Amino acid sequence: MAAFGTTIFAQMSALATTTGAINLGQGFPDTDGPREVLDAAVEALRSGRNQYPPGRGVPELLSAIATHQRRFYDIELDPASDILVTVGATEAIAASVLALCGPGDEVVLFEPYYDSYAATVALAGATLRTVPLRFPDFAIDEAELRAAFSERTRMVLVNTPHNPTGKVFTAAELALIGQLAAEHGAWVVTDEVYEHLVLDGPPHVPMATLPGMAERTLTISSGGKTFSTTGWKVGWVTGPAEAISAVLAVKQFLTFVGSSTYQPAIAVGLGLPDTFYTGLRERMTEQRDLLCAGLEAAGLPIARPAAGYFVIADASPLGADAAELCRTVLPHDYGVVGVPVSVFHDDPTLAPSLVRFAFCKRPEVLEEAARRLAGGGGPGQGLEGQGNDRQGTVG
Repeated sequence: MAAFGTTIFAQMSALATTTGAINLGQGFPDTDGPREVLDAAVEALRSGRNQYPPGRGVPELLSAIATHQRRFYDIELDPASDILVTVGATEAIAASVLALCGPGDEVVLFEPYYDSYAATVALAGATLRTVPLRFPDFAIDEAELRAAFSERTRMVLVNTPHNPTGKVFTAAELALIGQLAAEHGAWVVTDEVYEHLVLDGPPHVPMATLPGMAERTLTISSGGKTFSTTGWKVGWVTGPAEAISAVLAVKQFLTFVGSSTYQPAIAVGLGLPDTFYTGLRERMTEQRDLLCAGLEAAGLPIARPAAGYFVIADASPLGADAAELCRTVLPHDYGVVGVPVSVFHDDPTLAPSLVRFAFCKRPEVLEEAARRLAGGGGPGQGLEGQGNDRQGTVG
């Protein structure tokens, strides 16, 4: 694992802390989640739910996940066999890859990609085959996708809605991926943690809802992004019972079980009324539009995201490559931290000037970041440090 080093998110959050810059690098909110969810966690702690929970997850969360999938997507799951609770989506990804892949296998995924994907493929001893998504529309090139498949393809990792681009894969794109996976006898693992943060454009379509895909798809999500509880690390994976049992066989030797206190609270969150989910989208849309406007006012071309927490900007007008900008120029001269998109690529030349900024922050923090980017105001001015006053998890 020496080649992977420390995650970029930890690096950039540490840089924000040491420079006093506004942290738009790491994807964690600077506000807490719904009061009902927080109160449920407190109640679970005080009522003695502080020991090991069942290996697959507490019954009420398993039931809530099954109800959620039926409510939003008409997916029917057996809580006793088709669902596994994990320590965040990151563990679900790792356990799924380790359960299904090994040396000699190939895993297809789209770059830029969330950094844990490549690391877990390496841990499994498998080989990565990437398909580029290019700024500004991040559309799939069918010829490149087909070329990534071979007789060794064991898995396709799909992240939709997508981090870092904010792309929502269309039903047609997912159908093509599913067709190729079926032709090559491959599993599809979908990371859908931003499922409730589709802000405009085509709706989120779970791969498991496409014809013939339920039996070869593992679906991953979590409560962290939806309920602004990234530090709780409560995720899950759903799919065919035999595959879920294989993932459990790995998971039990990674973390054994997840948090007993937070699982019942996430179950409460999944049962919140539609008004919560509508309000979440409306709030995040406002924050996205605020940051996008600020970046454009600063002269930076952007790809307006359809979903998620992030917007990608082309920082070439600032006169340096993205890695240098994010490590020196932006935090020291502008008082803002972003993440170079090149770190999400196998081929960094595909994104030499692109920077990812998070908009899951309070409006006043985003306004101050936009002011700094437009005027070159650095740390020590305005709202320095706001947005990096909490410790978050990677994402």
